[in-house]
Amino acid sequence: MKKTPSQVALAVALVSLFSISVPLFAADTDDRIESSIQKSYVFKTYLKGDDINVKSKDGVVTLTGTVSEESHKSLAGETSASVPGTKSLNNNLKIKGETPVANSDAWLITKVKTTLLFHRNVKATATEVLAKDGAVTLRGKADNAAQKELTTEYASDVEGVKTVKNEMTVPTTEMKPESKAVAGKVDATSEVIDDVSVTSLVKMTLLSHRSTSAIKTTVETKDGVVSLGGTAKNAAEKSLATKLVADVEGVQKVVNNMTVVENK
Repeated sequence: MKKTPSQVALAVALVSLFSISVPLFAADTDDRIESSIQKSYVFKTYLKGDDINVKSKDGVVTLTGTVSEESHKSLAGETSASVPGTKSLNNNLKIKGETPVANSDAWLITKVKTTLLFHRNVKATATEVLAKDGAVTLRGKADNAAQKELTTEYASDVEGVKTVKNEMTVPTTEMKPESKAVAGKVDATSEVIDDVSVTSLVKMTLLSHRSTSAIKTTVETKDGVVSLGGTAKNAAEKSLATKLVADVEGVQKVVNNMTVVENK
């Protein structure tokens, strides 16, 4: 059946409209990806002092600029890769100044500080970290004995740490349990952290701890509820992953679906 001139014109118009709308849709998606990355809690909080440029082209995200340390480069990359629509990532960020030599005291101090930073039940910014040949010393103030003990536990689980000496001071009069609970609840609800940032922080946390760095884990976050998948060597390793993730900023609940595969 031969098409009429009006039918041909309509077909041409539809093809033209489709060819125009596809690039526009792609551009809108790239704009959304860039905006989501730049407005994420991670970029606004942990990376706010860094000079990071974000560019997305057809879902391929490229990061350029400078950051203060290696962990910031990794954190920026994990966050960008977790944004819906990101297909691949080119992390071209540069580190300012000299990068600490691997396994040096400066390198170890950075790793311990980074590990503490992502956990809400310790006071990372108020904790001074010193290191000498793998022996770490912690100083500063802890709100209570439990917090001091937890800080020791987290620092001890960082790759390269041989011993931990915790010299943090604890107030002689601690808050009553009910008062601490209320204070914790206020802090936890003071700001809603986006799911992309939570996913990124959880991944970085699991990688920073010696006991979980080798675990093959998948992480998904929905409204602050983190679902863990993958495998664990034993029940204790699975339980530890739950504990560490539950203490990450923004995590409301942990659903651990990891499969225990014990080596025989």
